[in-house]
Amino acid sequence: MKKSLTVALLFGFLFFSPLVTFGQEEEKAPEKVEKKEKKVDITILPVIATNPTVGVLFGVLPGLNWNMGTPEDTRNSTALIGIYYTTLNQLFTSFRSNAFTKGDGFNLLTDIRFNLNSQPTYGLGSEIRSPIVGDGGGVNDYPYPPIPANEQMAFNNFRLYQTVQKRHKQTNLFYGIGYHLDIFWNIDDKQLDLDAEPQRITHHYRYQTLKGISTEKYSQSGLSLNTTFDSRDNVVNPYEGQLAAVSLRLFPEFLGSTVSASQLWMEYRTYVNMDKNRDRNILAFWTYGWFVTSGTSPYLALPAIGWDMFARSGRPFTHGRIRGEDLMYAETEWRFPLQRDKNKWGGVLFVNTSTASSRTEDISLASNFVFGYGGGLRFMINEKKRVNLGLDYGFGTNGAQGLFLNLNEYF
Repeated sequence: MKKSLTVALLFGFLFFSPLVTFGQEEEKAPEKVEKKEKKVDITILPVIATNPTVGVLFGVLPGLNWNMGTPEDTRNSTALIGIYYTTLNQLFTSFRSNAFTKGDGFNLLTDIRFNLNSQPTYGLGSEIRSPIVGDGGGVNDYPYPPIPANEQMAFNNFRLYQTVQKRHKQTNLFYGIGYHLDIFWNIDDKQLDLDAEPQRITHHYRYQTLKGISTEKYSQSGLSLNTTFDSRDNVVNPYEGQLAAVSLRLFPEFLGSTVSASQLWMEYRTYVNMDKNRDRNILAFWTYGWFVTSGTSPYLALPAIGWDMFARSGRPFTHGRIRGEDLMYAETEWRFPLQRDKNKWGGVLFVNTSTASSRTEDISLASNFVFGYGGGLRFMINEKKRVNLGLDYGFGTNGAQGLFLNLNEYF
């Protein structure tokens, strides 16, 4: 198996050259008057990457942190903006934010993406070492020739997710509704060849035709019911607290979905302090379950690692490496300081696992687990708001490995 995402970064430039960081103030104060605290902190991170899927990628990753009230009564808000272009003429753009209005009255979650995409897909389920479909090994009595484990797909994708949740009185409980739209078009199965003798069928084509869905374009559009308990002390780099979230997403045809379906998202995070004298020495735990609860979701809209809101799950695998009608994911990360008294430099060690089902292939959830592990460095570019620049390297099942750059903690 080829390496998954492999990123070539200018490490010295990113870590030791000044990052482009500035803030916007409410108003410009005279020199003799004490300046007001910055309302918006902006960090612009240049990104250079390379892998077989994208060729060479160039782009910027601006990160925003701001407060709509005061630190005493309102949590900080955060947003990440990604703009990337590749030598293979791919375009990736995104805007993702977690915002709190004054007094934490409302929590606004936004996920907008427009991608001219190309990535490998590997079929459904988490049976990485299972026989190739159609190889005569008795997998589903499939009558077609073998399908390669790595199938390259090109497609365009537009996503608009917007959730609005109201705070319940003065508690950490939020509840509300959302709208979720995913459109996939210009889908090109690179290994699909219907004119060959015998035909060469891909996982995507087989799934879509069995479900009676177009193989060239499809969409999911619907509403969600959401509830979240969030007691974290900081959304970008928590030292304590918990997050528990449930989202039931309904995608009826009359709202624009190609086929009707419903999905359930359930998530939990918690943070355990390892040293009462050092807040930064913690164990962080993250788990989520993502399930198709009724109807049929199109192939690229099925639960998959790396397709969570901030695209953080699944180090060191490529996005979508594990995909299925049901998906469960869990990760543990130890975050620790590298300086005795300061918080500028830190390190992390992580391990994660995922499992997915394929009802079509009769692969049950939890029948196989895929593991990833690794470590990395952290450099805190804004100590007051705990904004971290991170560089991680990970290893995974069947030789997967990759180098990952990020702003803020992974979860």
